[in-house]
This record gives sequence, C-alpha cells and structure tokens, in this order.
Amino acid sequence: MRFNRRRPPLLAPDPDLIRTLAELLVQNGLSEIEYAVGDRLVRVSRAGLTAAPISAPSAPINAAIPTEPLSSTGSTVAEHPGAVTAPMVGTVYLAPHPGAPAFIRRGETVEAGRPLLIIEAMKVMNEIRAPRAGTIAQILVEDAQPVEYGTVLMLIE
Repeated sequence: MRFNRRRPPLLAPDPDLIRTLAELLVQNGLSEIEYAVGDRLVRVSRAGLTAAPISAPSAPINAAIPTEPLSSTGSTVAEHPGAVTAPMVGTVYLAPHPGAPAFIRRGETVEAGRPLLIIEAMKVMNEIRAPRAGTIAQILVEDAQPVEYGTVLMLIE
C-alpha cells in the first residue's frame, strides 16, 4: 500500500515572522525551525550549520578590513595592489585540515598559484591560490572566520 503524503502549502512571505524565526535560530543555536498554522508551513534554516550551540560570538565579518591608510600615500588595504580578496561568501580555513600547519605564514615568500587558504562554501572546500608571487605582508583573517565576497584576506608585496 502506498501513502500519498501531501506537503502543506507554504505561507505567504511575512518578513516580520521570518525575522523572528531567524532570531530564534541564533538565540537557541538551532539550524532549522518550522512554524505551522493550520495546513500552511514556514521553514527557516541556516544552511551548512549544525544545531550545536555557538560557544563564542564571532567577530563582525568586515572587522578584518582596516580602513586606515597603509602608507603616507593614503591608500587603504582594499586598494593595495597585492590584496587577495574572497571570491565568495564562506568560512576561511588557514590550514588544509584541523591540526595541520597553516598553508602560509606572514613574511613567507610565495609563488603565483600556491594555495594560501581554503574557503568553505556550502560544504565545498575551495582552495584560494596566490594571484602573484611575492611576500605575505599581512594575513587579515583568522582561522574559521566567516567572510563576505570581496573581503580582503591578505596582502602580498
């Protein structure tokens, strides 16, 4: 015997309800929450996250981009010709796996194409390679830090 289980129709988008449910996700360390009214359903989830509570608040995403000038010319980190930026939104990992040494260190010389770090996006590990040869002048992100598209990750001089 085959059961035909119908899925309840989705509720019309209500930004206030969705915002409230998203806040509940964060406050309670949940990865998904459902809210049903009659035969209608709203589901809010955070992709790629587990239901384990977060032990410490993360730093603001744009905190790694200093806005002060790098030199007397007045250029900022984002304008630096050797700025390596995030090509996607995700989580930065400075080593190939937990417990392994970092791909690179400050002051180290790198060749073009050498792996610098990994950005995890939707459970896919994306290797970020050096766009040019040079010396790592600054590493502006920390291990396991979330980043936005365009965030300056490091500077190569």
